Amino acid sequence: MADENFDSSGNVTADELRLLIERAERLEEEKKGISDDIKDVFAEAKARGYDPKAIKKIMQIRKKKREEYQEEEAILEVYMKALGMI
Repeated sequence: MADENFDSSGNVTADELRLLIERAERLEEEKKGISDDIKDVFAEAKARGYDPKAIKKIMQIRKKKREEYQEEEAILEVYMKALGMI
């Protein structure tokens, strides 16, 4: 353990450590809440007749640069043609 994490009584480090842990715990709770919200959105989309897998795929595509996506699609098309899939 590094000495800079301790004061003469050890209290500052304990307080600082406790704050860091509590902060991480709060963020984990927020992350869980956001994850639950995302699941709710996909459930709602499915209930309205949309395909959640297609929506997730669109989200993946939207994260990419247009050129990157077009290159991936071109390669995929070449491979699918080679396999007689299209």
